[in-house]
Parts: sequence; structure tokens; C-alpha cells
Amino acid sequence: MAVQQCVVRLLAVGTLTLALSGCVSVPDAIKGSSPTPQQDLVRVMNAPELYVGQEARFGGKVVGVENRQGKTRLEIATVPLDSGARPILGEASRGRIFADLNGFLDPVDFRGHLVTVVGPITGAEQGKIGNTPYKFMTMQANGYKRWRVTQQVMMPPQPIDPWYWGPHPWRYGGYGGYGGWAGYGGPAEVRTIVTE
Repeated sequence: MAVQQCVVRLLAVGTLTLALSGCVSVPDAIKGSSPTPQQDLVRVMNAPELYVGQEARFGGKVVGVENRQGKTRLEIATVPLDSGARPILGEASRGRIFADLNGFLDPVDFRGHLVTVVGPITGAEQGKIGNTPYKFMTMQANGYKRWRVTQQVMMPPQPIDPWYWGPHPWRYGGYGGYGGWAGYGGPAEVRTIVTE
């Protein structure tokens, strides 16, 4: 499991508020051995033979799973990855790859899910998407990470009562405490995120 680091900062806005901001790291399973695995599929597909043997990291949605003798082939519609190597939601596909993994993976656990794979590029292979011929980049995935998509409620910033700070005789007087600040924060936002 990836080590999550947190940084604690104090923000001064009339009062001191404690805020936590998380730092994202790449999970060990897909860290790989290279400090900068190849992630530019368009560049690789322009001349795949030049990248054979180079470590790559790609991720996206699994659109096909084929079990073969001693291995499983994932067909992945790739999208850009964030700094934690998670597929970025809402991005258009950058292209398709075949990622071969040793052993048996149950298609029901992977088809339609988001994954990130890491390993050496092995070349390119002709295939089809539907009835259309397509050239797939191929790689031997030495590591993979299956992601979950979940929803997270993001609370809006809460208002600070400007009349509360300090000894003011009008603290709860004519301005009615929160007064014009009512509804400042707005409704909570629900975000869809990719997580472990």
C-alpha cells in the first residue's frame, strides 16, 4: 500500500484554522524500477521498435480480458495518469494497449475497471476494435494496480463571523451574528474520485 504523507498547515484568516493537505505517491505495485517510466503512448506508437525494452507505465479502463496459457492479456483504453499514477477521470482515450500479465486473472474482476500497469514495452501488434483494424502497443506488465471509483462529499468553506472576534458591543446586536454570511458556503459538492 502506498505511503500517504500529510502536511499540516496553519492558515490565519481572522482565527487559526487547521488544514490538512495530502501528498500523493505512486503505489509500490506500479512504481517500477525506472524513475521516469514512459507514459507518452502517441510517441511510442510513432516508432514502437525504438521503445522495445523500455519501462512504461500506462493506465485506463480495461475493455477486454483474454486468458491464455499461463498469462492474461488486458486490453486497456489508456488515459493520462495523475501524479499518483491513477487514471484521470473524464479524459478521452489516448489509444489502446495490450498488457500481458503472468498467471490467471478473472475477467469479472477487471473488465470495465480502471487499472495502471508497469513493465517493459514489447512492441506493437495488429488487432481489431470491432471490425476496424488497429495497431496496439504491447507490454509485459510486471506490476498492476486496480483502482476503485468512489464519490466523496466536499464541504464548502464555512463562514467566519466577523463580529465574533474581539470585544465588540455589537457582537450579537444589529447585525445579527452571522447576518449577511448565511449561505456563504453553499451546498456540499459531490466529486467522483479514483482511489485504492
